[in-house]
Order: sequence, then C-alpha cells, then structure tokens
Amino acid sequence: MAETLKKGSRVTGAAREKLAADLKKKYDSGASIRALAEETGRSYGFVHRMLSESGVTLRGRGGATRGKKAATG
Repeated sequence: MAETLKKGSRVTGAAREKLAADLKKKYDSGASIRALAEETGRSYGFVHRMLSESGVTLRGRGGATRGKKAATG
C-alpha cells in the first residue's frame, strides 16, 4: 500500500496502478483529495493527477453535497 512507498519516490507500473485504484476507491467513497494526500504522504497535485488518470469524475469544490436542503438555497 501507499505507506510502504518512499515519500517523493516515483511510482510506476503495477504499484502505480494499485495506488490509483486505492485512491479511486477511497475518493469514490467520500474521501477528499486533501485527506488522501495526507494519508499517503503525497502532494495534493499528485493525488489529483492519479485520480484524473484513473478516470474518476472529480467533485466540485466544497466536498460532498449535503443533501436536498443545500440545493434549495
């Protein structure tokens, strides 16, 4: 997993695919890019790029939507 990677080291091949899959799964279940960056010891930009490469539809700013009440404002 990401914790075994050296901070700042290049991630290539199978390790990169696994990291991308892990990030995608966590992001899809509601984790923020910033939280994922902190958890993996990577930069925000790195995590953002990995998610983009793995085909994730990135959420807009402001995090997860907060249900119907916020939408009627």
